[in-house]
Amino acid sequence: MNLLKTSALNGVAVLIKTATMFILNKILAIYVGPSGYAAIGQFQNFIQMVTTFAGSAINTAVIKYTAEYHEDEHQQISVWRAAGSLVLIFSFIFSLIILIFQKQLSLYIFQTTAYQSVFVWFAAFLVLFNLNALFLAILNGKKEILKLVVANIAGSILSLLVTGFLAVQYHLYGALIALSIYQSIAFFVTLFLCYKANWFNISYLFGKIEPHIAKKFAAFALMALVSAVCVPLSQMVIRSYLSQEFGLNYAGYWEAMIRLSAAYLMLVTTTLGVYYLPRLSELSEIKEIKAEVYTGYKFIFPLAALGGLTVYILRDWIIAILFTKTFLPMRDLFLWQMIGDSLKIGSWILAYLMLSKAMTKLFITTEVIFAITSILLTYICTQVFGFEGVSIAHLINYGAYWAVMAHFIFKKLKET
Repeated sequence: MNLLKTSALNGVAVLIKTATMFILNKILAIYVGPSGYAAIGQFQNFIQMVTTFAGSAINTAVIKYTAEYHEDEHQQISVWRAAGSLVLIFSFIFSLIILIFQKQLSLYIFQTTAYQSVFVWFAAFLVLFNLNALFLAILNGKKEILKLVVANIAGSILSLLVTGFLAVQYHLYGALIALSIYQSIAFFVTLFLCYKANWFNISYLFGKIEPHIAKKFAAFALMALVSAVCVPLSQMVIRSYLSQEFGLNYAGYWEAMIRLSAAYLMLVTTTLGVYYLPRLSELSEIKEIKAEVYTGYKFIFPLAALGGLTVYILRDWIIAILFTKTFLPMRDLFLWQMIGDSLKIGSWILAYLMLSKAMTKLFITTEVIFAITSILLTYICTQVFGFEGVSIAHLINYGAYWAVMAHFIFKKLKET
């Protein structure tokens, strides 16, 4: 399936997910407000870190090697068994850790013990959360795009129903509970879709972890773990800094901006994951790799830039429709955020090549450096430009990241 066909099919899921995100944004804007957005952002970053350490770190490897071994069923099954077993082991370990330290975690993330029961819910459902992500990775690697689309649509609808209901009933507490459980509920839909496939058997998912497979996972796990620490942690630091410097509501405005960016870029980012990563993993000829990168810049980058321009032009309507008038201060962030988002996609087209070819040292080095620079640039730019400096920092950081990616990736291709 080529890029255009994959994008079109994936677009259906993205359209539904975007619509559900917009509806949820409105619900959350009404029932939790800007300060609630900040708390949700902190908890989402925590979830991202924990799920990665508890098993999701190997999902990129599962996609890559499922696609790479498309003609070797035995090797595919070895990959799945190792992945499934690792997910069970690490999910259990981290669930215990979360249960033991639930009070301390609540104090650290929310500055109150009022939400410690949220961590109990998350710990209880963590294994299903990670198994759902693993099954989605297998579908992706198998290029079962239709099943992947259906699974993503089901996840989006469940997210809307569960989060919407709990947020309306219990406000911020309900929204946090929903974040803890809805992916785990979606697991049963994903399991059903996999179970109906003729290549799937539940026994393929658990068993012996073969050393050569574990070794293959290691580089990808290391990259994912570094990313899982650097990106969420840098966002948590920035959110805390904005809260101290401008007030908790301003941290919420920035969180709302991040969520809006994620929503309008979803077609682009999911296409990168669903089509681009498995496709690059299959290719070994430099000529073919370069052609695929060119295709990405021909279709994906202009789509991101057009989306950013549209969002910027419609920014006042977007704030009014998707949020509430209390979110008007986020208007100052739009220009720099949209330009920065376009630069981000430009850099990611090259970064996915780095992921697909397991360029571990380059990935880790750039992740750490640019996580640090995002924090430093935020501090510098907000001191100079005020609150909108947080988006100016975003622009500068991704502009520099793209330049670094271009230099090292093309240098690597020339050497190959």
